[in-house]
Formats: sequence, C-alpha cells, structure tokens
Amino acid sequence: MDVMPLLLLVAGSAAVAAAARRTPVPAPLLLVAVGLAVSYVPGVPDYTLEPEVVLPLLLPPLLYTSATESSYLDLRAQLRPVALLSVGYVLFATLAVGYAAYLLVPGLPLTAALVLGAVVAPPDAVAATAVARRVGLPSRITTILQGESLLNDATAITAYKVALAVVVGEGASWAGGIEEFLVAAVGGVAAGLILMAPLHWLRTHLKEPLLQNTLSLLIPFVAYSAAEQFHASGVLAVVVVALYLGHRAWEVDFATRLQEEAVWKMVAFVLESAVFALIGLQLPVVLRGLGAYEGLDAAWYATALFLVVVAARFLWVYPATFLPRALSARIRAREENPTWRGPIVIAWAGMRGVVSLAIAFSIPLTVDHGDAPFPHRNLILFLTFTTVIGTLVVQGLTLPPLIRLLKFPEPDPQAATLAEANAQAQASRVAEERLDALLADERNALPPPLADRLRSVLERRRNAVWERLGQANPVTGESVDDTYRRLSREMISAEREMFVRLRDLRYIDDEMLRTLLRRLDLEEAAAYREAA
Repeated sequence: MDVMPLLLLVAGSAAVAAAARRTPVPAPLLLVAVGLAVSYVPGVPDYTLEPEVVLPLLLPPLLYTSATESSYLDLRAQLRPVALLSVGYVLFATLAVGYAAYLLVPGLPLTAALVLGAVVAPPDAVAATAVARRVGLPSRITTILQGESLLNDATAITAYKVALAVVVGEGASWAGGIEEFLVAAVGGVAAGLILMAPLHWLRTHLKEPLLQNTLSLLIPFVAYSAAEQFHASGVLAVVVVALYLGHRAWEVDFATRLQEEAVWKMVAFVLESAVFALIGLQLPVVLRGLGAYEGLDAAWYATALFLVVVAARFLWVYPATFLPRALSARIRAREENPTWRGPIVIAWAGMRGVVSLAIAFSIPLTVDHGDAPFPHRNLILFLTFTTVIGTLVVQGLTLPPLIRLLKFPEPDPQAATLAEANAQAQASRVAEERLDALLADERNALPPPLADRLRSVLERRRNAVWERLGQANPVTGESVDDTYRRLSREMISAEREMFVRLRDLRYIDDEMLRTLLRRLDLEEAAAYREAA
C-alpha cells in the first residue's frame, strides 16, 4: 500500500488551511480552490472519494466534534426550526430538485432524478459554521445552522436509499419509504440513548487520561457502527451521544478534558482540511466519465440545477420561518420574533459538501441485478460536483459581505463581561464557604500562609473579570488583568529557561526536567485559558 498520496493530501491540506488563516478567504473555499488547481498538475495521483471510507470513517468524527461543541440547551430551544430544516427542507429539496432535474435533462428518469435530489439536498455543517464564526453571526442563527447540519445527513441518506431502491429494481412504495425513514430515525435516536449513559459512565470511571482519550476517539465509530448494524441512522446515534457527552463534559477529570480538547481540535483540523481538498481533487474523476454530456449542455444543466438548489432553499425557509408563527399563538408567545435578516442568511448559507459527493459516488454502476447500467450515473456525479463547488464558491464567498451588509446587532462585550463577573463572584463565594468549612475540620489543618494562599487564589479569580471592566494602562493600553497575565507568563518563561540550563549543566536529568516543565506548562495553559 502506497501511503505517500495520503501523506501528501494531509500535509498539503493542512498547509493550505493554515495559510487561509492569514487571508480573508474562509479555509474551506481556499482548500477547494487549491484542490481544483492541483488536480491537473502532472504527477498528482487520482484521489477518488470512496463512500465506504467517507461515510463510516470520516463522517462520524466530524459529526462528533461538531456536536460536542454545540449546546444541547440552545438546540433544544431551537428544536422547531432545526427540525423543519433538517427533515422538512431536505425532503422538500429532494422532491423539488429531483423534479426540476427531470424536466431539465432530456431522457433522465424521474426515479434517477430523485436520487440526484436526495444527493444534493443536505447542506454541509463545516463550511457554513466556519463562515459564521468568522463574521460573528447571532448565536440563534448559528445554532440553527449547526443543528440543521448535524441532523440533515440522516434524512438525506434515508431519502437516497428509498429512491435508489426504486431505480435498481428492488421496489419501494410511499408506505415503505415512510417506514424506512421512521426505522432509521427512531432506531438512530434509540441507539444513541442506549449508548450515551454507559459511555459516559466509562469516561467518568476510567482514571487514566490516555485510556479516557482513547475511548473518546472510539466513541463516534462505536455509536455509528452500532446503529448501522440494525439499519438505523448512525448519524443520529453519533449526534445524540455527542450532545449528551458534551453537555456533561464537566463531570470528566480535568486532565482528560485538557487532553481531549487538544486531540479533537487536531483531528477536526486534519479531517476538515483533507475533506475540502478532496472535493476539489474530484474534478478529473468526474469529468472523465461525463461522456455525451460534455460542453454547453453540461454547463447549462449545472447552472440551472445550481439555481434550482438555491431557489428551493429560499422557497422553504421563508414560509417555514413565518407561517408557523402566523398560525400558532403558542409559538408566538414562546419564541422570539425573527427579523427579516435571519431567514436571508439561513437561506443563503445552504452550502453543500463532502457528504453529497460521498453519497453520489456510492450510486451503483448497474440496476436490475446487473443487467443494465444505472441511468445517467455519470451525469448525476457531475451535477453533484458542480452543485457542491457552486454553492461553496458562490455562496461561501458572498455570505460574509451579505452578513455585513445586513448589519446584525453587535453583541455587547461589556454585558458579556458583566455576566461573567457575576457568575464568577457567585462561584467564588460558594468556594470560599466550602474552604472555610473544610479548614474548620482539624483533619484539614493547614499553616496560615498556605490557607491564605488558597484564599488569595479565590480573590484573584474573583477580581480578574471585574478588572477587565476597568480602565486600561495609559502607557501600554493593557488592563490590570492583562498586565498580570503577561508578567506571570514572563516569570514562567524565566523559570523554564533556568530549568533547561540546569539540565544542560547536569544538575538535573531529563526526566526531572520533563516533570518540572509539565508543571509550568499546566500553569501557563491556565493563564492562557484565562486570557482567552
């Protein structure tokens, strides 16, 4: 097995993603553009998306890391709009885009057109949220987009399986399709509910951080494969487990949380970078099989389908946003009134991604038990590719200026800092009461300097946030808290240099140096997290 192409893909995509941070272009878009350009460089190997790799090996960790960083409480508060998008919109897009493709492409059977509709129906999570974070969207809109992208893949994959069953001659009916959807949805949620408590128990009872993090890396694959074994939705199983574990992450040992955060940030960075680079690298593979549809006809079909995909999302988002409010007084009383700006952004943020391409590449070559080729399979692959590229480039590039043009209200940083300070004050008061109660027990007796040191740590933590609200240093522009952290890091740096010098002089060995440096690293990490 030649691993060099894989190493080149990972290293190259990571380098491009890192370079994107120095440009105004979102990393997903730059990765796709570079992938398109590199795909025709002589000597670059073919990178074909394999569905049996993307769906069970790449999708679960990407879903897991996105769901653990999401807020269960925020998603629950926005459950109605999230459900309307992740289920209702995907089914609507499957039918609307499929029927439009049937009318546009001469000779394309309606069943094959519905397969295409299901393939391009689900928007991608990573691209939309990456843009949303950079431009500072309101939290409600970001939550809706994240929630939609966590759940819509399950709907699209189920719709694809139903449409595919009709095309390949296995037979399917509306009743059968609804039954398969319910089995996938209910089974996926049930699998997640069954697995989440035992997995959380393991996370909290394993005492070795390395074992805990190994378990963390296995969890998305365990949840996905367990659900798929029973023909349920592995996507929903992963999301349910991840939301639960993320909501209760505070119960896990602090060392595990620190390691886990670093590990998953690295995993997500590598996978997301490689996935978007792979999208661009598919161009030669797709064009080679296009055959009779090359030229102006192919360009016309691609442009028309892109416009239909964009229009279908607007046709769904606006009625789904305002119609339920108009019909239900309960919804009007329970939910805040959405402005006209929010639906525009949600409708325009319907970028497609690697899941659509992976599903398209899983379309079989033949139908009727191998007796006939799948109708227009190469054209479906091409239209999926052009839709993914079109939405990523056109919508991805124009979404940031659109958000700036709409002028969403800026969050009040002073109010956020004040809320943080009040929360810290309440927590410090409870901690101080706990400390007094513990010190009153003779079993916890400490010399006065050490007891005072514990109290000073509490006092420092309580005052740190309030100091951010104070005036800045007229010379440096820093707040008192910023100056304190900077000086603390300078002291740690001086200690670190001295430890290294003592090691070089052979006063201490390397094992002791690693122990001392780890202690300093933890202190500096704590200072860095406070600064963040």
